[in-house]
Amino acid sequence: TALIEGLNGLLADHLALYLKTKNFHWHVTGERFRELHLLFDEQAIEIQGQIDVIAERVRKNDAMTLTSLGAATKASSIADQDDVTLPADKMISELHDDNAKLVTSLKALKEHAEKAGDNATDGLIDDWTDMAEERVWFLKSLMK
Repeated sequence: TALIEGLNGLLADHLALYLKTKNFHWHVTGERFRELHLLFDEQAIEIQGQIDVIAERVRKNDAMTLTSLGAATKASSIADQDDVTLPADKMISELHDDNAKLVTSLKALKEHAEKAGDNATDGLIDDWTDMAEERVWFLKSLMK
């Protein structure tokens, strides 16, 4: 169903965004190192905390989740970033855009949850949207 496909896409995006955020946490340098190192870690921890809940919503809907990194990569809309020398401003901008993309996906998924009559997922999507919007806000506030 569209709800399950959307939840698995959301799961893949959270896995990818978690890893990208941790990558930036590990590799950020420059004048704002401490501030960004801590912010990226806080955001990664928040994203990580949603991963299991998303997967369990798939299972509670009697469907199967993603089973591997390969499956997650295929289902994710978050682009990889392997450049460990990316300037801090580029990291901020990329995470901002990725989180904004996540907000858009969450809002679309909410419609599928409503149509499926899945009140639990519908309510969780509101919380996940609020968290993603806060990450977008914080990152936008850091952009020059």
